[in-house]
Amino acid sequence: MYLTVQETAEYLSMDETKVSALVLQGRIRAIHDGEQYLINKSQFTTHFEQVEKYRLMIEEFLSEPIPDDIDVKDED
Repeated sequence: MYLTVQETAEYLSMDETKVSALVLQGRIRAIHDGEQYLINKSQFTTHFEQVEKYRLMIEEFLSEPIPDDIDVKDED
């Protein structure tokens, strides 16, 4: 499924000019049909999967209890 620059900006929650700049820089792959740039939506699937994976990893890390400190008992 192909999206226009405006639709891609809405999909990514970004500014339209930023998406256009990324297309022109080659950081977002797009084709030009003579009138506008068309962007394949599936290229963002991997990105969103990785973001979700890292979010879950961080949540898991933050939910782990803090281990007891070995040096709690001062035996001087």
